[in-house]
Amino acid sequence: MKNYYFFLLAFLGLTSSIVAQDFGISGELRPRFEARHGFKTLASPDDDPAAFVSQRTRINFDFGDTKYDLKLTLQNVRVWGDVPTMNLSDKNGITFHEAWGQYNFTEKFGVRLGRQEIAYDDQRIMGSVGWAQQARSHDALLLKFKPGAKSKLDVGFALNANSETIFKEDYQVNQYKNLQYAWFHSNLSDDLGLSVLFLNNGMPYYQTVNIVDQEQKVSYSQTLGGRLTYKKGAFSANGATYFQFGNTPIPGANATGEQDLAANYFALDAHYNIVSDFTLGAGFEYFSGTDQDASDDKNKSFSPFYGTNHKFNGLMDYFYVGNHFNNVGLLDIYVPLKYQKNKLTLTLAG
Repeated sequence: MKNYYFFLLAFLGLTSSIVAQDFGISGELRPRFEARHGFKTLASPDDDPAAFVSQRTRINFDFGDTKYDLKLTLQNVRVWGDVPTMNLSDKNGITFHEAWGQYNFTEKFGVRLGRQEIAYDDQRIMGSVGWAQQARSHDALLLKFKPGAKSKLDVGFALNANSETIFKEDYQVNQYKNLQYAWFHSNLSDDLGLSVLFLNNGMPYYQTVNIVDQEQKVSYSQTLGGRLTYKKGAFSANGATYFQFGNTPIPGANATGEQDLAANYFALDAHYNIVSDFTLGAGFEYFSGTDQDASDDKNKSFSPFYGTNHKFNGLMDYFYVGNHFNNVGLLDIYVPLKYQKNKLTLTLAG
């Protein structure tokens, strides 16, 4: 904890001596009461409801000028009562949710590196997962381009390791070993927008060698697709399709090896503002899946990987929120009705 205080004091002391640049401090306090009984998994007659209060506390430091941008976000996530009232330390402590710097070489090109949120479009494939109190951030290097007034291109790289080591060690964190991606967006007109995403995802897995020995390797899958958005007057619509290919680790706690991947995703969504405060919508999402009883060893299950999955498929987290990956797929058809006036929003979805 003393290290955090030292870092903050040094940072504040540095920025206080530079009066020509922009410096801002903001905070967030988000307590949330939940009563769960059938959330994320079906409840049985023997299960009693759970009730608790979780809380996310953040303090954000932003610094920037024409050449530099810096952001630091300190975060504590807790459940009320997870430590005694006379505790010596917090259960989760304080973490850096974001800690990145960006240098702008020109108005059209900049480089950002460090711990950062990565979120694009509707956050279906890459999102900040803001619903979860801890949210999601990556250690990554981003190249940020602005080819034109209405277009932008991000190219990202990440390489993960357990710690500083002298020789190679197996990666033990339950996430990707490395990834590379490119995201392009352009406003084709005042009404029409286009985004294209390519993601190369490297996941660690174990391969059996010499009958009994195991060696860690990296399996690479590729995700390629795009999204169109349209809005004119009271009508808005969007559609997306993504394809996944390459290889993935064979699912299972003790499984070894990798398998071929061939999966796809389609989505279409439309909304119409029927009267001043009411909007009627309709849409569907399709995830390809793998037949669990088939002898084909190919993985046909589409994975939304790092998306904010909570905002999709009914908000109850039954699908793709830490579950149903490498599973049978999903067809989700929905018809929502939304009422919105001032600060009040009500939604009914079938």
